[in-house]
Amino acid sequence: MSQVNISDAVRYIGCDDHEIDLFESQYQVPNGVSYNSYLMVDEKIAIMDTVDARATTEWLANLEREMELVSRQRGRECPPDYLVVSHLEPDHAANIQKICEKYPKLKVVSNAKTFAMLPQFFTMDFSGRKVEVKEGDSLSLGSHTLHFYMAPMVHWPEVMVTYESTEKILFSADGFGKFGALDTQEDWDHEARRYYINIVGKYGAPVQALLKKASGLDIQIICPLHGPVLKENLAHYLEKYELWSSYRPENEGVTIAYASIHGNTAAAAKELAALLEEKGQKVSLHDLARDDMAKAVEDAFRYDRLVLAAATYDGGLFPCMEDFLYHLKLKNYQKRTVGILENGSWAPMAGKLMKEYVEGFKDCVLAEPTVTVKSTLNAAGRDQLCQLAQALAK
Repeated sequence: MSQVNISDAVRYIGCDDHEIDLFESQYQVPNGVSYNSYLMVDEKIAIMDTVDARATTEWLANLEREMELVSRQRGRECPPDYLVVSHLEPDHAANIQKICEKYPKLKVVSNAKTFAMLPQFFTMDFSGRKVEVKEGDSLSLGSHTLHFYMAPMVHWPEVMVTYESTEKILFSADGFGKFGALDTQEDWDHEARRYYINIVGKYGAPVQALLKKASGLDIQIICPLHGPVLKENLAHYLEKYELWSSYRPENEGVTIAYASIHGNTAAAAKELAALLEEKGQKVSLHDLARDDMAKAVEDAFRYDRLVLAAATYDGGLFPCMEDFLYHLKLKNYQKRTVGILENGSWAPMAGKLMKEYVEGFKDCVLAEPTVTVKSTLNAAGRDQLCQLAQALAK
């Protein structure tokens, strides 16, 4: 278990997972991921969420170690009183039934939507264990008090966050989380951005609503369900979430995402990148057939301009470009300038189809001209490329 110090009353009992290859079976996590769970020790003892089934054995050992320590300090057996469930997704909730079977008097604290969904995941009858809370309700543990705020569609409908008012801790569910195990040192912004945009990104309005609630709280510590506990420079993390959830570009720059069959579209995309860099533009280049799709999506949202470069394939779009555009649409892509580069040996269709996607995005502007390559880049194509570079550099 990674060593995480929060306070005397709040102990970390989560787990790192370095064996996982794809988070949610789609996102590459080369540095693993953490499943965070917390124990709040007061007159009453509360477990704050469980962990993924992949980490059950380690998590139970962490919990038992802390409970044994509390029992020795108090000179009596002290089982936990409550399990607070903030999010029912299996990477956080897989052990709800198991922990309830271990502690027969344990009460489950959550909201009506969670209790309605519990039978979809578990066979246990929870009717005698429910402590149902709603917006603004509180639960006293002694000198610590938990306050509950609903966060529907951040990013499931049953999500809620918990604010502990004595130590001013926000237990933020999936909010403010990131990829990467806790024993990995890496840039928070990058992996939190990739995590947010690809997992929560569709739900900007609900995130904005939650941020409005959070603005009324004195928050000194943020305890997410993935990634590090945040104690310093909280304004930075709140600012990033406000920016990401409003769909505004974070940086000036051009993301070029290309889908190339035999390398000719790739060559044109790289030539465009060189032209833009000569004009002093920051360029992020992604080969959609080979690179991490989640990183390409991340950079499309991070920067204020995007170029889509794709070959025509079977009269349609080369599949990895279709997949990329599907992801942008799914995550509510908007408020950007978009350029088009198409390739086709006899009947180019990629440009028309990519434009149809872009025209469906909110507040996106198409940069002119559309660059058309017939198999390989020629003088006419290079002239169009220069014009597009000039338009994007403005």
